[in-house]
Amino acid sequence: MMTETVADVAKAPRGELTVRVKAMPADTNANGDIFGGWVLSQMDIAGAITASEIARGRVVTLKVESMIFHRPVKVGDTLCVYTEVEKIGRTSMTIHIECWARRFLTQTREQVTEATFVFVAIDENGKSRAVTEA
Repeated sequence: MMTETVADVAKAPRGELTVRVKAMPADTNANGDIFGGWVLSQMDIAGAITASEIARGRVVTLKVESMIFHRPVKVGDTLCVYTEVEKIGRTSMTIHIECWARRFLTQTREQVTEATFVFVAIDENGKSRAVTEA
């Protein structure tokens, strides 16, 4: 059983709020929890928004590192996805992404997952390009 600790209560989201979305019944598994893949998808969208703003153009997801699911997301929760740039390379951007759930009805806020994503800037032909190129 996962419980909220004193450290969780004192912790604040890391980064900038990039995406907010309501978890709906169509996104659940047989246990009534939101699919981890749906949460991962929201994280990928948020990361791509941040990366494309930095790259000023198209980006693709290269990899997801150190994905950790802390708590389940339930129907009715508002998923808040925060992004923070960790590193900008020649063609890639490493972005830390956290998801926090604002629990339905109670408005309690809990961190539910976090990961590090790497995105690559690409040109119109799908080839990697320098991040600084517009």
